[in-house]
Amino acid sequence: MAKVVEKFVSINGEGPHAGEIAAFIRFKGCNLNCSYCDTRWANCDDVPYTEESVEQLTEWIRQTACNNVTLTGGEPLLQEDIVPIIDSLAALGCRVEIETNGSIELAECFKNRERVCYTMDYKLPSSGMEKAMNKSNFQVLGRHDSVKFVSGTKEDLDRAKQIIEEYDLTNRCHVFISPVFGSISPAEIVSYLISNNMNHVRLQLQMHKFIWDPDKRGV
Repeated sequence: MAKVVEKFVSINGEGPHAGEIAAFIRFKGCNLNCSYCDTRWANCDDVPYTEESVEQLTEWIRQTACNNVTLTGGEPLLQEDIVPIIDSLAALGCRVEIETNGSIELAECFKNRERVCYTMDYKLPSSGMEKAMNKSNFQVLGRHDSVKFVSGTKEDLDRAKQIIEEYDLTNRCHVFISPVFGSISPAEIVSYLISNNMNHVRLQLQMHKFIWDPDKRGV
């Protein structure tokens, strides 16, 4: 059984499928505590949740008629049943995106890897969590996957550039840089990308925070 704090249909606010309709399943709990976390409420011990089976979650997704499914949290890979959940949703014909925080070991054990993709955060210095990053995960990533760098300072941008180059990420997967909402201007990130010739790295804004109130849940 998986601990689910919310399910909803909205649009993907970020990643390679930003703007596309998706069904979201948000799971309870996270092993990190980032300074800028915007879903800290989902990680609290006393947050209300429901326990749902693989079959229940698959049936809910089927009823939504969504082709895209985003598994998020919290940290979805902490759920004991996450692999059977992913396999079941992929077997349904869905493209399954796993939003993961970069600390949990990634796997290619899913039955249909072509339908399963990771969006892995790399936590930069301002998050306070960079020491928890599992850099061996970069070896698992492929053309369907993404690495996202949430940046709040010039130091963050410098570190992101260093990691991108050291692990040749733009030749391995999609690479995005997003601003910590309200901490750094998108224009500053654009200027940094241009001045450092960071080809194939994309600026990405959290689309849902511009469409709805930044603190609104279920979107």
